[in-house]
Amino acid sequence: MRDRDTRRTQLRPAALATAALTALTLATACAAPGPSAPAAVKDSLRPYTQQRLQWKRCDAKSPEAFRCATLKVPLDYGDPGGRTIGLAISRLGATSGKDRRGVLLLNPGGPGAPGLNLPVDPQMKFPAEVRRRYDLVGFDLRGAGRSTPVSCGLTAGEQADRPYKDETFAKDVDRARTVAGKCRAAAGDELPHLTTRNAARDMDVIRAVLGEKKISYLGYSYGTYLGAVYTQLFPRHADRMVLDSATDPTRIYRGMFQDMARAAEQAFARWAEWTARRHTTYGLGGTPAAVRRTFLDLVAGADREPVVSEGQALTGDDIRADNSMFFHVRAAAERVAALKKAAGDGTPVRSGASEEEESDDNYASAAWSFMCADTRTWSHDPERYRREAIRDSARYPLYGDFAAAITPCAFWEPGSEPQTTIDNEAGALIVQNEWDSQTPLFAGRAMHRALRGSRMLTVVGGEGHGVLYAPGGNSCADAAATAYLTTGGLPAEDLTCRAAAGR
Repeated sequence: MRDRDTRRTQLRPAALATAALTALTLATACAAPGPSAPAAVKDSLRPYTQQRLQWKRCDAKSPEAFRCATLKVPLDYGDPGGRTIGLAISRLGATSGKDRRGVLLLNPGGPGAPGLNLPVDPQMKFPAEVRRRYDLVGFDLRGAGRSTPVSCGLTAGEQADRPYKDETFAKDVDRARTVAGKCRAAAGDELPHLTTRNAARDMDVIRAVLGEKKISYLGYSYGTYLGAVYTQLFPRHADRMVLDSATDPTRIYRGMFQDMARAAEQAFARWAEWTARRHTTYGLGGTPAAVRRTFLDLVAGADREPVVSEGQALTGDDIRADNSMFFHVRAAAERVAALKKAAGDGTPVRSGASEEEESDDNYASAAWSFMCADTRTWSHDPERYRREAIRDSARYPLYGDFAAAITPCAFWEPGSEPQTTIDNEAGALIVQNEWDSQTPLFAGRAMHRALRGSRMLTVVGGEGHGVLYAPGGNSCADAAATAYLTTGGLPAEDLTCRAAAGR
């Protein structure tokens, strides 16, 4: 998922089908070897589950107690004796040996956002009760960060989000094909195995290497899907699972993008109503229709003459591409008012970075690798993308043409396995803001239905992407998550918290 929240950063022949079946057997029977697991399966992963890690201080700026290591995992769990890759993990030990329960594995989302430093991230406000009971364990997803990172050599322009436009569609198709081709040329052998199923298997190797019978987990955004896949593959090893800002596991991933457009439209309508009531403050219109017209006029004008904001020249498409703008109504009103003023000032436009400029493309490369290989539901027909983009542009004018635009997945080779179906009785706590347009409330409810043993906590009036353990976060939600992590008791029924007053 292409998370934009600043706090948590964000497609084979018969032989591979056989490998996929073998990998499934390894995952379900062997990753947590028990007496009933075949001896050969146990032996195949023993070099990984019994490896000894060399822990060392992560870096000079980190606390002495924060330690990092690299463990080896199979690139292909269907061939555990074949090529290996390195997985970067970190650990901050529990503050109480007496009260320690185990490990709390952390994932920030993405797919592919760096997770190694989450245990000591100053933006993560872990309560003392959680710190006392758990070793906080971070890791970089396979192919991302320090975990044998993948790079397709993408330029800045090839990483940018682009809306559907009839006049540029042929170029957009070529660009998507080029990105897929670059990734195939740079990492073709790895791409089929950069999947959430394999990342869940990696998590279980981490569990075994750390000597734990079970792991607890806190995942945000895409991390909720990763956590759900773990519960599906390793139900006996999933302990206390907290899923913050959940995806709809039946809509991975194109449907998820299109759901963002639907949710962005809902958030935009809410913002227009809120802002209209404050016309004397922001001067953006006295009715919701007038506010909408002001914004769309700003976008149209910026497409003709870019608006300078914080040293960047923004086109109308640039403004709309930031669909997180309307996460927070007050911040959105302030930003749109500032953009309107900047457009009226006529400040000279400064040239920005070239679209052909090279940049660190690991996040984009890893994200496309997972999103394209996780599911085989991506269409390979460019005309289908055209039809859906035209339809969604009309349905959801704010973001529909971005969300439905063609992606590199249209030209990706299939992943090593089909998509995981989430359907189990895992005991998880799902936490969701009412007004999150990245992972909408209706997506969180879909995850709740798929994990039949879960409970859902909704923050009524809650804005933004990500709820728990944030600076200035929701104390009610934090308390419920902490109670679950420290006692293991899920609420008897779904819960409601309320956002702080003053929105």
